[in-house]
Parts: sequence; C-alpha cells; structure tokens
Amino acid sequence: MAELKTKKNDANVEKFIAGVKDEQKRLDTAQVSQWMAEITDEPAKMWGASIVGYGSYRYKYKTGREGDWFLTGFSPRKQSLTLYIMSGFKRYDELLNQLGKHKTGVSCLYIKRLSDVDADILKTLIKESVDYMRSIDQAKVTDE
Repeated sequence: MAELKTKKNDANVEKFIAGVKDEQKRLDTAQVSQWMAEITDEPAKMWGASIVGYGSYRYKYKTGREGDWFLTGFSPRKQSLTLYIMSGFKRYDELLNQLGKHKTGVSCLYIKRLSDVDADILKTLIKESVDYMRSIDQAKVTDE
C-alpha cells in the first residue's frame, strides 16, 4: 500500500503565506487562513509543502488503508486559491448558487480572488462543512 505523501508537518505557516509571490493572492490567503482558524478553533498546520490545514479527522477505506486528514484547508495555487471542503458539495447547492465566481472539484473549491465571492457565504460554507465532518463517525469506512 502506497504511503500518503501529504502529511502534517512542522513547517512554518506564516512563512509559507508570506512567501506567496502574488500580492493579492497573499492577502486573500491570509484572510482565508484567519477565517479557517476562527471557524475551526484549531491552529494552522502545514500538510505537505503547499497545503495549510486545520484540525483533523481519521478516515478508513474499504481497502483497509487509513490515515488522518485535515477538516478544512487551502492552498494558494498558481491558477487559483484552492479551498478544501472535505464534506464535498452535494449538500451545499444553495450556498454555491449564492457564492459568486468559482469552480469545484470533488472536495476542492477554486477561487481566483476573494473579491469574486461573497465572504459571508464562503465562511458559512466552510463552517457547515467543518461541522458536518465533525459530526460523522470518524471511523466510518469510505469508498476509495
């Protein structure tokens, strides 16, 4: 079984955010970091070299592979600011319709700039996802 490459580590989150080259993305990243810290009441931790995560939960796949992952997080990618909404988006159609300009993947929310979205809706989406992830059985077996 392959070992997960992205793991929580002790790298400095503030230094990572300060190193974001694009000024607007750096400001947006710092704002999202503040919101996620407030929402989760958890400290920011680096996961791998480019993801900032908050809190954690335990997962276990049917294959037997298990591990820990963050409740929510973000990464300032070149194309967009990527927010990790670990509960996925199935239950959030109404919020997504009100959010503003964005794209989604399975658990990824892609935003070019925070000014493109409604900040209150974004914070609600993050909070509802975190609340949901905390409410589910952490040892629940999931599909891989």
